[in-house]
Amino acid sequence: MIKLIAFILIIINFNISYSQELNCRISTPHNQIQGANEDMFLSMQQDLFEFMNNRKWTNHVFSDNERIDCQIQINIIAYNGIDKFTGNISVQSTRTIFNTNYKSTLFNYKEDNDFEFNYIEGQALEFNENSHLSNLTSVLAFYAYIIIGLDYDSYAMLGGTEYLQKAKQIMNNAQSDPVDDAWKAFGKTNQNRYYLIEHMTSNDNSPLRRFYYKYHRTGLDQMSESIETGRNEIANSFQLIKNVFNRKPDSYFLSIVLTTKMPEIVKIFSDAPIAEKRKVYNILKEIAPTNSNVDKIMEESE
Repeated sequence: MIKLIAFILIIINFNISYSQELNCRISTPHNQIQGANEDMFLSMQQDLFEFMNNRKWTNHVFSDNERIDCQIQINIIAYNGIDKFTGNISVQSTRTIFNTNYKSTLFNYKEDNDFEFNYIEGQALEFNENSHLSNLTSVLAFYAYIIIGLDYDSYAMLGGTEYLQKAKQIMNNAQSDPVDDAWKAFGKTNQNRYYLIEHMTSNDNSPLRRFYYKYHRTGLDQMSESIETGRNEIANSFQLIKNVFNRKPDSYFLSIVLTTKMPEIVKIFSDAPIAEKRKVYNILKEIAPTNSNVDKIMEESE
């Protein structure tokens, strides 16, 4: 009986250790805070790490090498000495391309607004999908679901819908937050969390999510077997971006996709035939005429 119980505990521990979805690195730089309590900031960083990495965000089981690599940096610029912090947050996630060690960036985002939150060392970080309990945990969960949603989109057509909808529900729950305007349609800017998730989940922007699948699954994932075939799929996928631009040229999600993927696009087409380069260049020059990376596509050919 003792051996049986021990075996069951091993199986349970195995499933727990291989079930979480995220492999998230957390950093909380606070150079602007004079006389900072370093132990408190270390505790904060550890608590945020555990919140992101030890929580089950989906009903699926991930092996260790399937966990989604991501990083979140909360740059703290103000602290009231008790429990209130102000800063800005940057979020990035990557996806490993099949049969390679190469990691493609799926999401690269930095909030422009001031991010205010409360944190007390030793106090549990509470989160509930159905209510806004804490701005800190709501923001972290919001980005966790976006990271997962885009990752799933890159493996299956519109595969991340469920998780992007969860991010939208968090946004809806946070409408009553008295301080953080980034949750609201009429905040300080129209480039915030509200518009990010509204655009990600709108039908007008759904071709961008289809682009994520075509670009990564039928494009990059195929390049280890045939560079030409994979690159051609990527070139064709840009028509999906153009479809969104034609209907919603001010799409916030479109601007995020272009910012995230453009440096990689330049690398992919650096050795492409001139006709293929020209095709890609013409589309992207129309969509993002001020993006300096677009001109780099043609530089080596001129």
